[in-house]
Amino acid sequence: MKHLISIEDLSLEEALRLLDVAEAMAATQSRAVKKLPTLRGKTVINLFFEDSTRTRLSFEAAAKRLSADVINFSAKGSSVSKGESLKDTALTLQAMGADAVVVRHRSSGAAHRLAHAGWIKLPVLNAGDGTHQHPTQALLDAMTLRRHYTNEGRPAEPGSTLEGAHVVIVGDILHSRVARSNVDLMSMLGARVTLVAPPTLMPVGVEGWPCDVTYDFDEALAQGPDAVIMLRVQRERMSAAGGGYFPSPAEYHHSYALDIDRFERLNKRAVIMHPGPLNRGLEICAQAADSSRSVIVEQVNNGVSVRMAALYLLLASKESIHE
Repeated sequence: MKHLISIEDLSLEEALRLLDVAEAMAATQSRAVKKLPTLRGKTVINLFFEDSTRTRLSFEAAAKRLSADVINFSAKGSSVSKGESLKDTALTLQAMGADAVVVRHRSSGAAHRLAHAGWIKLPVLNAGDGTHQHPTQALLDAMTLRRHYTNEGRPAEPGSTLEGAHVVIVGDILHSRVARSNVDLMSMLGARVTLVAPPTLMPVGVEGWPCDVTYDFDEALAQGPDAVIMLRVQRERMSAAGGGYFPSPAEYHHSYALDIDRFERLNKRAVIMHPGPLNRGLEICAQAADSSRSVIVEQVNNGVSVRMAALYLLLASKESIHE
């Protein structure tokens, strides 16, 4: 694996390898000393052109727990705000002696461009590019669901898939790189995925994706899904408040929120997931978000393990993670 840009770039074998290594990484984090020497002497640069809290901190924690040095780069207050190109920024980072670049960018395809344009010779990890892909988010979601679907919340057995699981993803599908990545990965692992959104928040061509589509959340819940992944409305990607994509927040909440009524009608074995940040009271009620069936905090924890696995496989896969 030279880069991690898109779920579509992974084979089933590679995806399972990532998930299994993530479980091994998670096992090391129960020790008194969590740091591993695996990436000692390596430098990882977090190159973030978009605001982020969870993903940036997660990648930083992952690299540091593997003993790598970390440089955090934010577009705000940098030469990028003065008009510097992605190419020149990348060349500068390579000249500083970076060994890998984690990039988040507002433009779809930016991570692929950085990895394949020939500007730099570094592994590139996509931390989210526009509305395109967010592969490590899909992997941490799969890790979380795999545990609960196959092993009652305990670490999943190596090679476990999601064969037979039903995952419902609800919300702003149109602007969601998380939805795209999850459809690709969950279906690859054998799950059936159903997307739920108002017609205005469904992407053109979604009928060609490997998933089912419905505009009725209650109809999807009636099928007894094993997991419900709630997505926030991404107002920052819309042209104006509400963007004309739905009549009002109240109407959106009425039709597409995981409110108390829908929460109580959930399949008793179903887990509730959310990539964050949450808009409590809009797409999810506090009772659902804070319930024992919510695995949202667990997702954050698993995100560090998944990103440790990705960095390990890109930079040090010939070394033992148990050293």
